[in-house]
Amino acid sequence: MRAGVNKNIVILISGSGSNMAAIVQASRRQHWEERHGARVVAVLSNKPDAPGLSLARELGLATTALDHRGYPNREAFDAALIAAIDRHAPTLVVLAGFMRILTSGFVAHYAGRLINIHPSLLPAFTGLHTHQRAIDAGCCFAGCTVHRVTHDLDHGEILDQAVVPVLPGDDATTLSARVLSQEHIVYPRAIERLLANEG
Repeated sequence: MRAGVNKNIVILISGSGSNMAAIVQASRRQHWEERHGARVVAVLSNKPDAPGLSLARELGLATTALDHRGYPNREAFDAALIAAIDRHAPTLVVLAGFMRILTSGFVAHYAGRLINIHPSLLPAFTGLHTHQRAIDAGCCFAGCTVHRVTHDLDHGEILDQAVVPVLPGDDATTLSARVLSQEHIVYPRAIERLLANEG
């Protein structure tokens, strides 16, 4: 690793952790630590039973589970989450299937360091149920978008996108699977580009 360079990446998940695993595997395969002084150091989840936590431990990563149900409100949970994340001094905080609406205080705390992947071609279909909405709208193409997180939901700077066809007979499940396979490519690519641009 280059002297004086230490870029820690913290990933937040709520479920299977497939995007998290894709990022970690890409970071090791592409030697991010040697080339960019960057490594994934920890995975956090708001669900103690998230399968992705076990996967992260298998990958040798530190893990923390903070059950959001144990906090009186969003602000209290986000304050605890910030404290847990900041123990790792992150350069980037990566949302990878983290199914929580974040408070403005959380977003402000990580301004410029917080990124997300959304399963649509933003600015189309912000929010939930993106695949069914794309099918219902008669779209010929769908996809995913890596973007910076801002106070406006799914409206931050677009960092990268991938496009997939909507095929005859697609339902939300089949389209989701096709998009997810591209998420596993585009998310690591976008992160590495950010790291490279930071020098």
